[in-house]
Amino acid sequence: MYGQAAGAIGGLVIVTGVLAAIKDALGLSWPATVALVVGLLVLLGYGAWRARKLIARLRAGTGAATPTASTAASAAAEEKAGEEGPAAHPELTAALITAGAIGRDEIIRADEVDIRKVSAGTKYEFLVPPGKTYDDVEKRLGTLAGVLGVTRLHLTMERSRDTERRVKILKLDEPPFTRPFPAPSRREIETFSGVPLGHDVTGQLAGVETFDKASLLVAGMTQMGKTTLINGLITCLLIAYREFDLYLLDGKFCGLTRFEKRAARYESSDDPAVFESIVDELNERSDRRYQEITEAVRNRRPAPQFKPVIFIVDEAADFFASDESKEGREQARRIAEKTRSLVSKSLESGISTVLMTQRPSANAIPVMVRDQFLYRMSLYVASTGTAKVALGDTYFDTVAPINPALLDPDIKGQAVLFAHGRSTLLRGFWFSDEFVWSVVDEGANQVEKEPEAKVLSVPLSPIQKAIAAMERQGVDFMSNADLAAVLGIEETEALKRSNRLKEMIGSKVPTHRTPKARGYLLADLQAAARAAE
Repeated sequence: MYGQAAGAIGGLVIVTGVLAAIKDALGLSWPATVALVVGLLVLLGYGAWRARKLIARLRAGTGAATPTASTAASAAAEEKAGEEGPAAHPELTAALITAGAIGRDEIIRADEVDIRKVSAGTKYEFLVPPGKTYDDVEKRLGTLAGVLGVTRLHLTMERSRDTERRVKILKLDEPPFTRPFPAPSRREIETFSGVPLGHDVTGQLAGVETFDKASLLVAGMTQMGKTTLINGLITCLLIAYREFDLYLLDGKFCGLTRFEKRAARYESSDDPAVFESIVDELNERSDRRYQEITEAVRNRRPAPQFKPVIFIVDEAADFFASDESKEGREQARRIAEKTRSLVSKSLESGISTVLMTQRPSANAIPVMVRDQFLYRMSLYVASTGTAKVALGDTYFDTVAPINPALLDPDIKGQAVLFAHGRSTLLRGFWFSDEFVWSVVDEGANQVEKEPEAKVLSVPLSPIQKAIAAMERQGVDFMSNADLAAVLGIEETEALKRSNRLKEMIGSKVPTHRTPKARGYLLADLQAAARAAE
């Protein structure tokens, strides 16, 4: 404080002396002298600013473009444009500095920027400074949208194939899907590289590469267009895959009815027992396929090629609910474990699962099941917490996330697709009934209710079923109670259940007791199976 005060006093003394010298030289009064000096200083400062501004514009070649970022960032960009070296693009440099995508000492070169108007909005293509990449901008995409005066939903990014520094951003002129896009033709679906799920914000088809070795979880609040979206998905699957087995469980009783003719198995029910029976059937089918794969490897033959199987469930949360009775809790636990096994272990055998729920709450679908899905899709939800249930607890830590809570609930069928670490905003297709019926009818006569019966006519023995269940769960011991559920034994009394197991498995296979329960070892079952061969 002493130093500042001394400096201020010294400055005042010098200024007073200079003003006194000017006053004596010109013979003016004190007020006139002060006014003259201040006016000259202001005029000189304005002239210097105008000259520098003109030089900056001439070097940048951008005319009178107005920066869209903050005043401080705009001033920094203009200062860089006037320095020696490459000219900076004021608008993009200021916007990216404000968003934190580039440092304050970095610029976006004007000669590396291409801005052009397209039908949907404005497309920006530019190179970020050396040391920065596409990911640095994508991580700040939400902040950048705010700087540009739009929402995150207005921006899309495209990765360049020639360099990691190139960024391509499309800024929409209006909110996405304000105007609906026409449904794709059969030809467009057939030529799409993968399975289309809907249109992106530019009207291009968007979807996933394949449903081979991948499953999909779809969540969203009621009346948000979930059933319409999934009907479009099934229609595209029928066109793109042609040869596959479709299993449908319609929890809404009529949401998937139009595809019944193409289904290898169709059920319209909200009974958990029906869901469990289909899961059991598919798990057994998976076990048979794995047995064929094992035999092929053992005999040094090429791996068998299986017909794809896709299991689609509407209102899946109803089948995991419990009535809080002892039997209900046990059934819910058993269904959850079987479903987890189906989703996680059946992918290698060509069986994929699609679960839909209109109750994306934390306890609607067990975590052990939700964690197995590679593809996730969320329609409009009420909160960020609900979005995490649908898309994963760490979703908002991924690159450029899109919050489903920000979607317009009045635009049905909008959804955020999260696949392979990337988020895509899309809107599902709406096909006319005539188009769907034509797709369903053309392949209805190709459906085989038992497509693999001719491949493997001998059913699995109880020992083989037990081995398959233990290998599927990754355990080397299974209690009598759990093994009885696998083999369909309904006895609840321990002694009767144990006797029934011995009848099915054979008395030669020894049982073992642990501190908690009596059961069978995987090694003993495998030895019995080899001996039977």
